[in-house]
Amino acid sequence: RTFLASVERALAEIERAAEEVRADADPATGKVAFGFLHTMGAETVPGLIHAFRADHPRVRFSLVQNYGEAMLERLRAGELDLCLTSPVPDAPDLVARRLDEQKLRLVVPAEHRLAGRRRVRLAEAAEEAFVTLEPGYGLRRITDALCREAGFKPKVAFEGEETETLRGLVAAGLGVALLPPPPVPRPGVAELTVTAPRAAREIGVAWLEGHPDTPPVAAFKNFLLSRRGRLLP
Repeated sequence: RTFLASVERALAEIERAAEEVRADADPATGKVAFGFLHTMGAETVPGLIHAFRADHPRVRFSLVQNYGEAMLERLRAGELDLCLTSPVPDAPDLVARRLDEQKLRLVVPAEHRLAGRRRVRLAEAAEEAFVTLEPGYGLRRITDALCREAGFKPKVAFEGEETETLRGLVAAGLGVALLPPPPVPRPGVAELTVTAPRAAREIGVAWLEGHPDTPPVAAFKNFLLSRRGRLLP
């Protein structure tokens, strides 16, 4: 009788877990675990989910915001089904598809010597202090690579984890930054088009090679792939 009570509890837990898996895989009401960069959270991802749910109104989402490397590790651990990331990863255990490109701007304080310009060569900022994301973030790697291409190594004054915080640091006069466009204009800064080198980052979707998709995951993956070239608002 003692053993039976333990077995019944274990079987009930197994059945509960099995029912949860069945619910997540249901084509109409299942769940998609979706990761994305912080910079995609204000407009891009809400717009994508709104458009997708026009045809799949009951599909549920588990949303995770993080930087690229952390999301790829969660993909590998089975915690995410899909993620939007940049740069587009190139790894044997992952499948990745380029979806769009986002131009980067040189963001300077409103009173900066370059603030009255519309366009700038990145080399013109070689002597400036930079505020950047921390090492390991995709945008930090892109910033370092673009500065190297422009012939200098950036003098990093501050490192952060979120682009709008960096904009605040720029507005406070603490440096300049290479950033994607903001969701809404930020006072206190000027955003300049970089003419050389070409400053842009690729946005792509990635998933685990060989991992079987549930019907809702497959539907959302196909939806994302159908948005090539028009992912960003």
